[in-house]
Amino acid sequence: MPEICPICGLPEEICTCEGIAHEQENVRVFLEGRSYGKTVTVIDGLDSGVRSLEEQASELKKSFGCGGTVKDGHIELQGNHRERVKKTLADKGIPAQDMEIR
Repeated sequence: MPEICPICGLPEEICTCEGIAHEQENVRVFLEGRSYGKTVTVIDGLDSGVRSLEEQASELKKSFGCGGTVKDGHIELQGNHRERVKKTLADKGIPAQDMEIR
């Protein structure tokens, strides 16, 4: 018997909850300056309902080879990774037109 999604009630094979959740996100990616001239890429607006922000941050840090953290509901990555974040999130199903890159 197939597993049933607790959110939509459909079998897991045809569940569209993740796609719908990504369409409702308004992701902002921008730079912030820190002390000593350091730059931090901030990713704000990701929905933590599908996957936890800690898991997403860990995955991004591993793929970019940088440090980072999760603070106040957003992900901070050390360095300027705006374009790489845009491409990576688009590959994960978040529409590029829904992302604001500054």
